[in-house]
Amino acid sequence: VQLVESGGGTVQAGGSLTLSCVASVQTFAGLFLAWFRQAPGKEREFVAAINWMTIRTYYTDSVEGRVTLSRDDNRDTVNVQLNEQKLNDTGVYYCSADYKQGSPGRIEDDYGYWGQGTRVIVSS
Repeated sequence: VQLVESGGGTVQAGGSLTLSCVASVQTFAGLFLAWFRQAPGKEREFVAAINWMTIRTYYTDSVEGRVTLSRDDNRDTVNVQLNEQKLNDTGVYYCSADYKQGSPGRIEDDYGYWGQGTRVIVSS
């Protein structure tokens, strides 16, 4: 499994930004893809996840209603649209993946595959 993120940058508070993760895998069956973020000086935290096959999505409470995951089959890509950005949304956003049954994990140890990360800076 290889994951490559893109789309990071600087956005003003209240603005929007879309990040993308291209997944190179042998099979999508059972695959969950998740986004985590790590704010400066803090631990990595779960943001959202998607079941690749069912397209069911999961979000952490702090981003519910502001973040939307979508799958682009043509490009084997999952996009995460970050809306109404707040200053504390600043951080490095990581794409992660693993094969699971049932619900996705929400901690780092639940995912064995990680991208290199893409930085998002929300400015005032």
